[in-house]
Amino acid sequence: MKKRLIVSISLLVIIISGCNFPFPKPRDYASEIPFPTSRPFQTQTVVTSIPNKSTNSYIALIQTPLTINNGSYHYYAQSGDTLSAVAKRFSVEPYQIASELPLDPNKMITPGQLLKIPNAIGETYFSEKLIPDSEVIFSPSADDFDIQGYILESGGYLAQFQQQVGTELLSGAEIVQRVATNTSVNPRLLLAVIEYRSHWVTGLPSNIDTISPLGFSYSDYQGFYLECSLAAKLLNKGYYGWREGQFTTLVFFNGQNIRVSPDLNAGSVALQYFFAQIYPQSAWEANLYGPDNFLLLYQQLFGNYWQWAESVEPIFAGNLESPKLELPFTPGEEWALTGGLHVDWNSGTPSGALDFAPLTGESRCSTSRAWVLSAAPGVVVRSSNNIVVIALEDEQRIMTGWQLFYMHIATQDSIAQGTRVNLDDPIGHPSCEGGLATGTHVHFARKYKGEWIGAGDALPMILSGWVALPGEKQFQTSLVKGAQIVTASQNAGSNSRIFR
Repeated sequence: MKKRLIVSISLLVIIISGCNFPFPKPRDYASEIPFPTSRPFQTQTVVTSIPNKSTNSYIALIQTPLTINNGSYHYYAQSGDTLSAVAKRFSVEPYQIASELPLDPNKMITPGQLLKIPNAIGETYFSEKLIPDSEVIFSPSADDFDIQGYILESGGYLAQFQQQVGTELLSGAEIVQRVATNTSVNPRLLLAVIEYRSHWVTGLPSNIDTISPLGFSYSDYQGFYLECSLAAKLLNKGYYGWREGQFTTLVFFNGQNIRVSPDLNAGSVALQYFFAQIYPQSAWEANLYGPDNFLLLYQQLFGNYWQWAESVEPIFAGNLESPKLELPFTPGEEWALTGGLHVDWNSGTPSGALDFAPLTGESRCSTSRAWVLSAAPGVVVRSSNNIVVIALEDEQRIMTGWQLFYMHIATQDSIAQGTRVNLDDPIGHPSCEGGLATGTHVHFARKYKGEWIGAGDALPMILSGWVALPGEKQFQTSLVKGAQIVTASQNAGSNSRIFR
């Protein structure tokens, strides 16, 4: 085990905004790192008596196989690694990374491939793997997990809890389900965070705090639903920020900081990042690496989480390619690219979504008469809350792992869950319904095995031959097809108009 030390290195802060945060749009506190020092540290009582959910013994942390030979790291590529992201994590240039096998900057690296990387950062600390990627994202390992059944069986306060969310009265289980489904964060991880911070899953606390049950204490994130949403956002920010090489340092709200070990997986960094936002450095270390740490609770609640991962990981193979997709509207119709590449869900998720609006002359926020179409064949696995998700199939009707995510689909005429669709089948009408929207449009994004997908070089967004190229800022994107260029415009300017 490597020595542990506080290392002072500057933080790269990336502020991300989205078009679709559900209900009142809060300030992006998750981007304000470190947390404001004017707010006193929220001391939260964590679970000290572990519920007897599992009889498994404690699961040891996994040491990553990183070695230093002749001044270079010998690093074995992990699922989802790209050359550019690995270079950023190790603070080198891509050309400095060597391997006996080819390294394509436009592809993911095959998991297990040995990379030789110059040692540009020296010794790092806290390098044990904490949790697999598939336990952070809503991966296939959680497809059969019965959230409501688990909460009811656990018998804690969450089983009887209800909260008004928008126009709906939701149970605790329904809130966890919605947050997990919307954000694509694993529901087991959400429940473990809830239990660790509130004891609501298995316990009946004497002092129930429904305003700040998880102890975040922000006026714009009051109540169980929004605090769960904030927890998911923080986990996503750590996960995808590390996946894309957006940061290399954790900063705690009291100003202390540490360099993240470059060989960690995205799931482990997601936990490190989340706990760094709610604890000072000493408490962070105790809660992740001490004798009564969070992962001990996780294991007691759900068993051996590394065994869960064995059936579904690696999430990404090195030869994964983007599926063939068409623009999601009728050939010959005129639409506009009103939103270039921006976050798939909300801040913390990758910039892999596009917004399209029909040019029909209808009022700004009406339900359009135009149809949104399936961009590829598959099965509708979700149709609720103005969101439609299609799981793609191959020619043998075998699920590929890819999912297409459509948002702002009007309730009227929305396709039913369970429907099998072919290419160009209608799924609903674009609207302003669901989340925040300034005009009628459809928000289109992709997921793979539960992981939100950005539009980087490894898995570009290509629709009917149009390739999405990122701009300097979110929403500022061009679609390019040969010599043709379409530029995003919120006001549907002439350069944003596109035909299929």
